Amino acid sequence: MPDPRRVIIRYFDNGIDRTIALVERVLAMSEEEAGFALMHTLREFSKRHRNITDVFNNHFTRVKSQMHAIKIDLGNLSEDKKLLIGSYFSLEYSIESAAFFNPSMVESPDQTGLEKGSKRIIVSFRATGEGHISSIVFHSGVIDRNGHMQFEKSGRYIEEAEMVKRYKYKKISFSSKLKEMNLPQGIIENVMNRLGNEFIYGELLASVNRTLEENNTSAEKKQAIEEIVWLADSHYEVKFSRDTDISERVIFPVSFTERKGIEDARFVKFTEDNGETKYYATYTAYDGNTVLPKLIQTRDFCKFTIKPLHGNGAQNKNLALFPRKVKGKYVMLSRIDGINSFIGFSEKINLWDEPIMLQAPNHFWEFIQIGNCGSPIETPEGWLVLTHAVGPVRQYCLSATLLDLDNPTKMIGHLKEPLLVPNSQEREGYVPNVVYSCGAMVHNNELVIPYGLSDTGAGFASVSMNELLAELKS
Repeated sequence: MPDPRRVIIRYFDNGIDRTIALVERVLAMSEEEAGFALMHTLREFSKRHRNITDVFNNHFTRVKSQMHAIKIDLGNLSEDKKLLIGSYFSLEYSIESAAFFNPSMVESPDQTGLEKGSKRIIVSFRATGEGHISSIVFHSGVIDRNGHMQFEKSGRYIEEAEMVKRYKYKKISFSSKLKEMNLPQGIIENVMNRLGNEFIYGELLASVNRTLEENNTSAEKKQAIEEIVWLADSHYEVKFSRDTDISERVIFPVSFTERKGIEDARFVKFTEDNGETKYYATYTAYDGNTVLPKLIQTRDFCKFTIKPLHGNGAQNKNLALFPRKVKGKYVMLSRIDGINSFIGFSEKINLWDEPIMLQAPNHFWEFIQIGNCGSPIETPEGWLVLTHAVGPVRQYCLSATLLDLDNPTKMIGHLKEPLLVPNSQEREGYVPNVVYSCGAMVHNNELVIPYGLSDTGAGFASVSMNELLAELKS
């Protein structure tokens, strides 16, 4: 269930007029007064956050740049006053005070020190706090040989990732996405022709500024240029210190495209043709008006590369990547029309065109919409796809589908009844009557399903793979 004690410390933007007034009040303090105020603040909050003085210093630097722009010099302050100013522009945010749901489960890259038949797992959750802003958090645990699950104790501190700002963009894929967005070709060429085959964010901004200087900035051109920068903001890398526990890491929205939330990450352990493994996750970025499907890549859950997905097959929500290529191509499930399930094939993991209709609602409990509940699971009998379905009174339930291994556009079977429906204890919550999963896994021939409880908490269920596959094949 949600734990309101899990908080991060974020920058607090107080508006330029109030910022000026607040800074002036601190500047008017004596050094003794400032030292006392800082000591009091550190006594209150240093036990709640790791290296809080570094956070205050970073927040002071942001305020300093604002003040510099309006000719207020903060360059000759004492260390105490710098940190005190930073503290006034900081706030605690409870990342999961509202909800903790829609989990996705994968095998951990660390499987050392376990008893035979046990497996270490990583479960991601969608954590939601004030303002319904969603982020991705993680917990680790172990499933023993008897199927009993135990999570490790959460770390003491919660930390946002450090953003890696020198991300390299590829001109070909970046330009392709701009064309998809139907931006004026002349504006695209003006901006992109000044850049090399690879470029970084600062180089893009310099080209944008030159374009603005050389052209009449009509409303249409200005909007197009804003959308070019908006797209660049959606590519980034984040990293955590390796000495943090995985439960202390939170991927919080950092770009404009996801300022209202990172929703429903579907993690999968992906195996390349050469046997190498990495982890991918698809998720939905939400800016308050529109959604943008995005892809996360990581090898160690410390460093994450994040970029948008392109193409007609990467629209709407509900994308899930297969755990390996099929006949030399990446494979993705989607729900591009919001109702039916689709499948797509691509030679590039971030470009998805020509989706193929896979499954339409058939039973009364799925007439509103159907979709996947995470990446397919490979079995000797076929690709097992856990699905969600929406029926009367907008009740969500879980079901399952079996696809052919060599030709996953071919459906072998689909359950005639739901696999899991909300019971009387699970149907009350932020969004009533919902069970939903973002990714299950098989352990000792049992399908272990983590699932959200009415967009509030999370639970776990298991079912025999033999029974489930037999039902699907019948």
